[in-house]
Amino acid sequence: MLKRFLLLLCLLPAMLPLRAQWVNDGGHSFYRAEKSGIVQYTLPEMSRKIIVDSAALTPAGAKSPLPVRSFAFSDDGNKVLIYNNTRRVWRTDSRGDYWVLDRKSGALRQIGKGRPEASLMFAKFSPDAAKVAYVSERNLYVEDLASGKITPLTDVKGSKKLINGTFDWVYEEEFDCRDGFRWSPDSRNIAYWQIDANGIRDFYMINNTDSIYPFLVPVEYPKVGEPLSPYKIGVVNVKSRKTKWMNLPGDPTQTYAPRMEWAANSQEIFVQQLNRRQNESTLFYCDIASGAARAFYKETENAWIDLQGTPMANYVLWLNGGKEFLWTSERDGWRHAYRVSRDGRTHLLLTQGDYDVISVSRVDEAGGYLYFMASPENATQTYLFRVRLDGSSEKPERLTPADQPGVHSYDLSPDAKYARHTWSNHYTPYIREQISLPEHKALGKAAKIAPRPADDPIEFFQVTTEDGVTLDGYLVKPKNFDPSKKYPILFEVYTEPASATVRDRFGAGDPGLYSGDLAADGYIYASLDGRGTPAPKGSAWRKAIYRNIGTVNIRDQAMGAKAMFQRWNWIDTSRVAIWGWSGGGSTTLNCLFQYPDIYKTGIAVAAVGNQLTYDNIYQERYMGVPSETKEDFIKGSPITHAKNLRGNLLYIHGTGDDNVHYQNAEMLVNELIKHNKYFQFMPYPNRTHGISEGEGTGEHLQTMFTTFLRRHCPGGGVSRQ
Repeated sequence: MLKRFLLLLCLLPAMLPLRAQWVNDGGHSFYRAEKSGIVQYTLPEMSRKIIVDSAALTPAGAKSPLPVRSFAFSDDGNKVLIYNNTRRVWRTDSRGDYWVLDRKSGALRQIGKGRPEASLMFAKFSPDAAKVAYVSERNLYVEDLASGKITPLTDVKGSKKLINGTFDWVYEEEFDCRDGFRWSPDSRNIAYWQIDANGIRDFYMINNTDSIYPFLVPVEYPKVGEPLSPYKIGVVNVKSRKTKWMNLPGDPTQTYAPRMEWAANSQEIFVQQLNRRQNESTLFYCDIASGAARAFYKETENAWIDLQGTPMANYVLWLNGGKEFLWTSERDGWRHAYRVSRDGRTHLLLTQGDYDVISVSRVDEAGGYLYFMASPENATQTYLFRVRLDGSSEKPERLTPADQPGVHSYDLSPDAKYARHTWSNHYTPYIREQISLPEHKALGKAAKIAPRPADDPIEFFQVTTEDGVTLDGYLVKPKNFDPSKKYPILFEVYTEPASATVRDRFGAGDPGLYSGDLAADGYIYASLDGRGTPAPKGSAWRKAIYRNIGTVNIRDQAMGAKAMFQRWNWIDTSRVAIWGWSGGGSTTLNCLFQYPDIYKTGIAVAAVGNQLTYDNIYQERYMGVPSETKEDFIKGSPITHAKNLRGNLLYIHGTGDDNVHYQNAEMLVNELIKHNKYFQFMPYPNRTHGISEGEGTGEHLQTMFTTFLRRHCPGGGVSRQ
């Protein structure tokens, strides 16, 4: 998906510790990796106990313990899997080295001996704790922990294009698919994906700087309209090493299988299949003995179907001993949670009302509650709610206190009696605490919550456009603001389905790339979220952008800006600037080109200038298949409108961008040259989509951004007389 720059950095403080995990033993403890080892904390006392000390994590002959990137306990708690020495694969550090500590014997040994360094991926214990399975160099392996014997379960036979147990670039980027195999509950079989990328053309990036002769860097990248990555789903018997392929219907070059889990038993797997347009979802049970696939639940949409959760963990929540499962759907126009019978014939609506379930936090089947995140009243905020699992709740019960406005996240204990809680708003730095539920009481000393300052520089607001569309927005006024003067305004934009910019959390209003104090330099900083952004405002809001990226979302931005100008006469309409990264870069270009009377200066980073150059999963999901809707791709692409440029443009792109390819920059430059349009252009050699690599890059990028803005849209108030 298109990710705007700094999105991850904005989210990181709100994320709960990666190395903390609840102990699923019926108690109220969680583990966390610390310098002293792996520590167990027990609630409500918050008692602390070192259960794996640093000495136990020190390999024989080593002087220091293993650095722990993450860890996992076996189901019986007697073994610990340690992950370290990690390497990045596209977006995340998903390959590295693994070690197993036997807590009874104290033995610590590295697994995967003989495999290349830092090549193991997604290692996990079998449920009986006798084995560990992992991926290395596109093959799936199993290792017996008693004997140390390593057995390959797949063989790519030297092919670099056949991928077992993990995924190619586009599945990882757009479906969040990385870990591609699942142990059966009885530890006898492993279900896994196989992706055949032989039919996927390589996109070649050129490295001109690391050698006196340039060389090509290939990326398996299916562009819109190109064949999909064919998939198979197989179940391999660990003892016989034989794979039984599942007989899913349909052409694997015209369908996707983004979700797969064991179906609450060891005889069937559960598979979700999407058609190419991603507006039909079919759920199957596959019999692992025969390979037969049986469809039992289907949904269709006029636009697209959003996927459930994340495959980093089980996304199917089974209920009633596997006789039912929890599923979210937008079938009534809102994202709601349903209790669906195993045969798919009956579904019970649990979350009644005109609001969206943002995400499911926990199912407490014993207590009879579903816990979830939602915000029925304010789409810029997020709160914890619960409803009864029997469907008897007429409205959701909010658990987040009313005196804590903002964006919240919760990691609930298995019985939902406790949670690790993180929250902030635009004037409250991140607060982290352990709480009891449902009373939402802090354990230990409660965090001191500061009141909203009287001189709060950030204002959240709503504005209704001449089209009758109400947008959420925020603005930050200049320091020493004088309403008798006019000030320049800088809009930050994204406004595509991958992200929202207007969130009431700490860091909102941070101008990102600006080097200095934007408010002190006399600028208004603002952002608007239009239709198509993933706000909890219902399906119609989010899917108004279908086949309209580059048109509907751009008009919402422009008309929203126009409505702001009419409301606040201290905005200087002769000094209007806009900037964005990735999808926000595309929006910046389209706003500057399509509405030159409104936007006078733009800074676009890593933009999709031509929608026909982007990957098939993302762009076709929102724009249709180009063989049917090519005119929509063209209409929404910035290069189509580049001839209208009248303002000041700075365009920035990394030549090593594997996500939004540098060819977008050259296509755009060509079009601007064709129409004799003057602009400023800055390529960053071999930098990827985040333009973060290389000495001095961050400082240079900030300097470019700041200098250009100050030159073409100078700050400071001027008299309105």
